[in-house]
Amino acid sequence: MNQTPRLLAAVDMGSNSFRLMIGRVDESLTASGPASQLFQVDALREPVRLAAGLTPDKYLDQPARRRGIDALRRFGDRLRDFSPDQVRAVATNTLRVAKNASEFLIEAEHALGFPIEVIAGREEARLIYLGASHDAPACSGNRLVVDIGGGSTEFIIGSGYTSKLMESLYIGCVSHSRQFFPSGNVDEYAMKQAELAARREIQVLVRQYRAAGWQQAVGSSGTARALAELIELNGMNDNPAEHGITREGLERLKRALVKAENANRVKLVGLKADRIPVLPGGLSIMLGVFAELDIDRMDVTDGALRLGVLYDLLGRTHHEDMRTITVDQFMRRYGVDRAQAQRVRQAALGLLAQFPEPRNERRDDNLALLGWAGGCMRSA
Repeated sequence: MNQTPRLLAAVDMGSNSFRLMIGRVDESLTASGPASQLFQVDALREPVRLAAGLTPDKYLDQPARRRGIDALRRFGDRLRDFSPDQVRAVATNTLRVAKNASEFLIEAEHALGFPIEVIAGREEARLIYLGASHDAPACSGNRLVVDIGGGSTEFIIGSGYTSKLMESLYIGCVSHSRQFFPSGNVDEYAMKQAELAARREIQVLVRQYRAAGWQQAVGSSGTARALAELIELNGMNDNPAEHGITREGLERLKRALVKAENANRVKLVGLKADRIPVLPGGLSIMLGVFAELDIDRMDVTDGALRLGVLYDLLGRTHHEDMRTITVDQFMRRYGVDRAQAQRVRQAALGLLAQFPEPRNERRDDNLALLGWAGGCMRSA
C-alpha cells in the first residue's frame, strides 16, 4: 500500500508571479475516521510578470521567458529531492494564449525538473476555490471567491469545499495596467475607461451569479491581499478597525493614485516595489467587481491556486480525488444513467488501450480523464 508522502509541493506559474508552496501532510485518527491536514513549511515567490512579455501578436518575448526560466530553476533546486508524485506544476492564462507556449514549456520543464500542466480557465477556478475555501473564514451558505490574476480573473460561487459556478475572464492586473496605464500614468479618464472595460467583461456573469447569491465575498491571492493591506495600513476604511476590502477604501485608494498622476510617485504605506506596475490595473478591475456585483465589503485570504493544487494533490494520494467527487455530483445533478455511463466508460477505455502509450503524458492520467468523461455521458 502506497504511503502518503510527508511533503507535497505546488508550483503556480501565474501571469504576474511564479510561486512555490510546500506543505507537510499530517495524518490523525478522528471519531469519523482517518483525517489529513496540510501545513505550509516553505514558500517562494518570484515576480516574473510573464504577461508583460506578451507581444501584440501573442508571442512571449525573450526577456519574459528568461525571467520565467530563472525562477523555475530556483524552484527546481528546492525540489531536487522530491519525487514526481509529490509535485504538481500548473500554468495559467499567459501560457494558455501565448503562441510559442510549447517552446517555452520544453525549456521550463527542464529547468524545473517536473512536468508542467497548462490548465484551462475553469480548472484554474476550481482549484482557486478549493484553496480559498480551506483558508477563508467559515461560511454557512454560499461563498463568492474572486481571484484577480495577472492575465485573467476567476469568479467562483461554492458552498463548503465544493464549487458550483465557475468562470474565468480575460482581464488581469498586468494586461489591464499595460492597456490603460502605460508607464504607470494614472488620471481620471484612464481610470474610468479601465473600470468600464472591466465592468463590460463582468456583465456576462452578473445575472447568473446574483441569482445564485452568496453570504460571503472573498478575494484571494496577490491583488486582493495587496489592495486590502494598502487600504488598512493607510487608514482608508471608514472604520479603522475594519479588515478586508471595502467600497470606500477602494475609492480612496483610487483618489490617491489619480492625485499622484503616476503609480511610481504615489506615497502609500506598505506599497511594495514589485506591486507598483500592476496596482492601477488591479484596482480598476476590483472597482468593476464591486460595482457590477454590488459588493460593499470583501474578506481576503492567502489561500488560492497553489493551496488548491496541494489539496487536490492530497486528495489523489489518498484516493479521495476531488475531481471524482465533482464527477459524481454532476452525475447526480443531471440524472445520468449510471449503468449506461459505465458501459460508455468501459468502451472508451478499451479503445484507448489499443493505442501506444504517449511519450510525454502519464497513461494513468489519460485513463482517469477518459473514465470521468465517460462517466458523465448521458444516453440519448
